[in-house]
Amino acid sequence: MNPLQQTLGTLSFGTTVAHANLTMVPLLAPAEIAPAYMLLDEALQNALADVTEVSEAGAVPELLFRNRAEHDVLLVDGEELVGAKQNRVLNLTILAPARSELRIPVSCVEAGRWAWRSRKFAPGLKKLHARARAKKMRGVTAALRESGARARGDIQAGVWDEVDAKLAAFKVRSASSALHDALEAVAPDLEAVRARFAPQPRQVGAAFFIGGALVGLDLFDSPAALAKLLPKLVESYAFDALEKPSAKAAGPSLEEVRALLARIAQAPAEAYPAVGKGTDLRIDTAQFSAAALLEGERVVHLAAFALQEERDEVA
Repeated sequence: MNPLQQTLGTLSFGTTVAHANLTMVPLLAPAEIAPAYMLLDEALQNALADVTEVSEAGAVPELLFRNRAEHDVLLVDGEELVGAKQNRVLNLTILAPARSELRIPVSCVEAGRWAWRSRKFAPGLKKLHARARAKKMRGVTAALRESGARARGDIQAGVWDEVDAKLAAFKVRSASSALHDALEAVAPDLEAVRARFAPQPRQVGAAFFIGGALVGLDLFDSPAALAKLLPKLVESYAFDALEKPSAKAAGPSLEEVRALLARIAQAPAEAYPAVGKGTDLRIDTAQFSAAALLEGERVVHLAAFALQEERDEVA
């Protein structure tokens, strides 16, 4: 039994939480485990790390991450970075070693700006919405398989399409076509949803339903990490849920969650050396797409999404 199968086999469900058309099924670990890393926001806010453009000229698909801490730092797929020449989001999850420097693959979420706003990036305190993360994940998986790349033009084009769709959906005019502007426009609504979802004891992950349809899940190796990241996760799904306010939150099917976890455990995975520490596992099937970062026997982070076509059929 591999680490992914072992980890998924130990999970149980917490108490389902719902608000409007968004429902969360908590995923619980059998025991409390402390994280062996700092999170990106913590490292940046405490000046133990920084993110900059790779050079004075800059390069859209790459940034430079410097970790000055004595601990590893976890950078999670879809996290937003604001400032420098344009806002970006992380293309995948990275475990950056202590006292290291890495080039990290990213996508732009502000197509209309290429000018210095600051020399260093600040944490955006937001996360790319679930639909865009799913599209980006499939693009990164395809690029890894075909060329070993983790950033390329078609991935970026897909992210820009999603940013444009969000600006249009919420009727937001943005001078620089920034996703951040759409997020700020609905910030009170996102905060109202976020306030209804609190972490539960031993919760290490969450599966989310929108209007009764299973959309995706995220899983971490520590309840402490999940607790700190849950507000971003909730908002990333709520940002999509707000587009369908009339959709009713039917009772979630725990069997659907069990089935997705079983499929992830059983599906053949492609393994690649991770950026930073660990192994990058990729699974892409007709029903779902998933990516996991493993370090040794630990599943540091797993994300999985139902394919867009599947969700459209449900909707």
